[in-house]
Amino acid sequence: MTSKVVYEGNLRTVATHLHSGTVIETDAPLDNGGLAQKFSPTDLVATALASCMCTIMALSAEAKGISLGKIECEVNKIMDTNPRRIGEIKITVIVHGVVKFSDHERSILERAALTCPVFESLHPDTVKTILFVWP
Repeated sequence: MTSKVVYEGNLRTVATHLHSGTVIETDAPLDNGGLAQKFSPTDLVATALASCMCTIMALSAEAKGISLGKIECEVNKIMDTNPRRIGEIKITVIVHGVVKFSDHERSILERAALTCPVFESLHPDTVKTILFVWP
């Protein structure tokens, strides 16, 4: 088993990662009657995409001997209403580094990000708008 999720009331859940004991709390968003004091479940989906992209880029960089450095992602989730679902995830991937990446290295890392497991798991109708910013 990966995790345990408990509904606490007031549109809040507490999820525990069983291997590490790490806890994530969620709230429903304001536009759905929640308090928005924590990530919403759909915020976590969008955030998981960015996290997965970074992780797979780092794994690919390590395998290819590319010095990657720090990556920051700005994540914007846009909801659709009928049915209520994530309509689009916009992510700006900002790669910080002191070295200039070659076109080939950028291609390797971008391809890795755009084929990460979360990206591949999202519904095909979910628009994924990804912008890479290189040094």
